[in-house]
Amino acid sequence: MDIRRRPPNPSVKVANLEYAIPHSEAEPRNILEKIVWEKDREVEIARQRMPLEKLKSQIAALNKPKDFISALRSASVLPAVIAEVKKASPSRGIIREEFNPVAIAKDYQAGGASCLSVLTDKTFFKGGFEVLIEIRKMVDLPILCKDFILMPYQLYQARAAGADAVLLIAAILHDQDLQYLRKVASTLGLTVLVEVHDSEELERVLNIGSFPLIGINNRDLRTFETDLATTETLSKKHEKRLTEQGVLVVSESGLFDRSDLNRVFAVGAEAVLVGESLMRKDDIRSGLRDLIGG
Repeated sequence: MDIRRRPPNPSVKVANLEYAIPHSEAEPRNILEKIVWEKDREVEIARQRMPLEKLKSQIAALNKPKDFISALRSASVLPAVIAEVKKASPSRGIIREEFNPVAIAKDYQAGGASCLSVLTDKTFFKGGFEVLIEIRKMVDLPILCKDFILMPYQLYQARAAGADAVLLIAAILHDQDLQYLRKVASTLGLTVLVEVHDSEELERVLNIGSFPLIGINNRDLRTFETDLATTETLSKKHEKRLTEQGVLVVSESGLFDRSDLNRVFAVGAEAVLVGESLMRKDDIRSGLRDLIGG
């Protein structure tokens, strides 16, 4: 999937005023491209408000990150569950009106989650780094910062907020980006979960190598429909290389009950990332226990 990182209408200054040059393809072609363009703007604003050096000083005072992969591998019941704290999504709108992220995270921990995923995108998912910070204060589980990461500055944001792991989305990053961001994440002690959506993206990631945690997203980025056959197809097609590289596969999206977990576990997914189906439960803790225990 070809995602343009920036709008094709560069701005020019005329008499100290900035103008955008009209372009026939100046509008985003899909929701992911729209998110990426907005994220690029948000990060530039964040840089001005919080210089990188200040983020580094905050990181220096933090404890060592928790081992995200070990927490998944040591789950008492497989597949391990990464439970997601998410208020909204661009395709579904508001998912949970009464949104208390700390209470939700505590329910996830009590319900048997191995790790947490916290949305930090504000514009499209109604999250924020402040949400991650508050959860980190109250919950001991390893935390994945789930955002649309385009540049190293965002890795420092995630770590300063208390994240132990970060999401990199292959669809919006070139191979060189993935390699460089992985190196920066490593220097910060962050685990990287690389997300793929199709066979071409998975092939790219496997060719780069050195990504022990790969997420297969069952959601089609063009239609936003989910199909667990995505995990089945990609896991089987690339089974040999996934095994050779010692990859822990995470199946993401479209998981609603124990039969769904069994289905993806049967093709090698040792972990799942579950968000919306749990966020819609009246009793999140019991819902997670039912999901894990069946």
